[in-house]
Amino acid sequence: MSENLKNWQPRPWPERKVLEGRTVRLEPLSSEKHGDGLFEASSVPDVDGRFAWLPDYPPQTRAALQPWLDKAEASEDPLFFTVIDKASGKVAGRQTLMRIDPAYGVIEIGNIYWGPLISRKPAATEAQFLFMKYIFELGYRRYEWKCNNRNEPSKRAAERFGFKFEGIFRQHLVVKGENRDTSWYSIIDKEWPALRRAYEAWLDPGNFDGDGQQKRRLEDFRAEFGA
Repeated sequence: MSENLKNWQPRPWPERKVLEGRTVRLEPLSSEKHGDGLFEASSVPDVDGRFAWLPDYPPQTRAALQPWLDKAEASEDPLFFTVIDKASGKVAGRQTLMRIDPAYGVIEIGNIYWGPLISRKPAATEAQFLFMKYIFELGYRRYEWKCNNRNEPSKRAAERFGFKFEGIFRQHLVVKGENRDTSWYSIIDKEWPALRRAYEAWLDPGNFDGDGQQKRRLEDFRAEFGA
């Protein structure tokens, strides 16, 4: 039986608000407040590899970054947030809510740059979780993750995070002078309650040893809670 959506109403547009976690804080991107930190986070030895699948290029100088910052701060869609590593207080990266469709309750996480402070660490998982928690609490029905079909790390991350693979859009985009076949993933509202329990259990401080290493994988908690 199909879901009855006769009383469906458009969902609110996401706000520029701080999203607070235990290891990270997401702040609406501010050129003045975050510009220097974003440049520092994007000035690391392996930056070319980290930007390989992004639509933009790593900034060569702080001045060269400024036009991008001004555009990002003014943008409503994508809606940019800066990721703050709470342990150090430093800017660790940025991510966006994008392709925002309140009429149908659909939204995507994208433009993700997680620098060395948080990449492949619990903080990166929490940064993603804070977005997911926020949009489902706003009543959105569908949360999307898309990436170049050749981007194997991103595809693995989507699957670890609990996104379901839906298919490939062939010749979907041209990015940096190359064809992009896009892999589509999603989480829908019915899957959120179990996923939330799994994430909260995984992110609990008791799940990590004195060296910050996980005791149980997120995938283990997802299996336990049926997510």
